[in-house]
Amino acid sequence: MNATVPETFGWYEDDTGETVTVRAATPDDYDAVAAFTADTWADRGGSDYIPDIYHDWIADDDGETRQTFVVDVGAETPSAELGAIVQVVTLSPYEAWGQGLRVNPDYRGRGLAKAITEASFAFARDAGATVLRNMIFSWNVRSLGLARDTGYDPGIEFRWVHPTPDAGATAESDADVPVFTGDANPDAAWSFWTNSEARTRLSGLVLDFEESWAVSELTRDRLRAAADEGRLLVAGAGPTRGFAARSRTYERESDGETETWAEYAVGAWAWRDDDAADALLAAVARDAAAVGADRTRVLIPEGVRWVTDAARAKADIAEEPTFVMEADLT
Repeated sequence: MNATVPETFGWYEDDTGETVTVRAATPDDYDAVAAFTADTWADRGGSDYIPDIYHDWIADDDGETRQTFVVDVGAETPSAELGAIVQVVTLSPYEAWGQGLRVNPDYRGRGLAKAITEASFAFARDAGATVLRNMIFSWNVRSLGLARDTGYDPGIEFRWVHPTPDAGATAESDADVPVFTGDANPDAAWSFWTNSEARTRLSGLVLDFEESWAVSELTRDRLRAAADEGRLLVAGAGPTRGFAARSRTYERESDGETETWAEYAVGAWAWRDDDAADALLAAVARDAAAVGADRTRVLIPEGVRWVTDAARAKADIAEEPTFVMEADLT
């Protein structure tokens, strides 16, 4: 199996009375992990991302700010008999993120998710985090129940919206709401955010600017960095009526072709201000086109007002919301 003995993070008694080991994942675990994650989304016509990013995860593990764990159920450790996997990443001095929790179907019902989650909680605490969050699609009922059973509480819900990149995009409404880009004021965006209904609905969380598919608290410094790099869009002047911040662009394969996505950490506009939503999402479409994106993804608060504002702006909208769960580690 492995040439060296990986670090052990705990021994746990599963629900059958057997002792299992939570240890660091290694490159040699790839085949075993790929085997039990290959069909994760088979019933929805998709494939799991973990086999694709597994080696990147392991290469980035440092044992202090990020760690990939596996549950080894073999009689001797390390073995190729793996029952679960998860990765934990610190996003800030007090926030940690859990991602990619999977349980091998051959070992379900033995409490392995609880064992690996307890180890991830301990790791996050040792790293200084006071909260550990994860993201679960709202349709994934099994994972939602598992999260509650293993110590997570309900957090926030949000919706993805997808304005089509278009260099000539204009707002659907006749209202003249200016949107500032190159000269966007990050302090104006921050002042708007701190008193906005959008921030309240999202508990201050947006897509993380470094870790993909993770959320963390928005800070003034992150907005200033976005403005410095031309990634901040601010709607309205006297008063500010909303903003969006592009967090990253990335490439993804789709039907054998490579698509470029522009991802926006948040799209936030004033409550009951659908004209601001209209102007802001049109500006997102222009911004995405300017960076060569084929598709977009914008996080907005979940709720009938927010979703219908986006619908009025003619943006494509995800069919279902996404949930964020969180565990208090204090």
